[in-house]
Amino acid sequence: MKLTVPTMLTLLRIVLIPVLVLVFYLEFKWTNFAAAFIFAFASVTDWLDGWIARRYNQFSAFGAFLDPVADKLMVAVALVITVQSHHTIWMALWAAVIIGREIAVSALREWMAELGERAVVKVAAIGKFKTIVQMVALVFLLYKEPLFGLPVFAIGEWLLAVAAILTLWSGAAYLRAAWPTLKKEEDRS
Repeated sequence: MKLTVPTMLTLLRIVLIPVLVLVFYLEFKWTNFAAAFIFAFASVTDWLDGWIARRYNQFSAFGAFLDPVADKLMVAVALVITVQSHHTIWMALWAAVIIGREIAVSALREWMAELGERAVVKVAAIGKFKTIVQMVALVFLLYKEPLFGLPVFAIGEWLLAVAAILTLWSGAAYLRAAWPTLKKEEDRS
């Protein structure tokens, strides 16, 4: 296994998951800031590891496997702790849509890879935009407190709703891209 800088950043993201949970549940005035900071930092390392891998040609099979796993784990954990602390039907629905889509798209990518067509379901621009909106929403939701008179949590709720809608849109785009291959395989059966 080749341990590159991008892979080390991905491993750091995984290590930060239990730290995020612990900090989130501590009962100090600073924990909302710390939880939001940890998640924001992890989000930046997600971008940074990809940039470093491309810029310095530091790719590895292990890193390519681990990076999306780390991202999905961090987002799922942040969504779960947010829903647990603010359990409304809307928050649960948005979280279920986002987590459900991640599972479905991961399964679709795996299936397409088995068919030798992984490139058909590559990351699209809408997926990247969805990720940015989702990350900002989660930072706001983890921070919770008003900032400079802005209702940070309410903004986070609305951004999470937008992220959930973009999640459905991007999931449909992946399915639409894969559909011809899936249909062809079904016809062969």
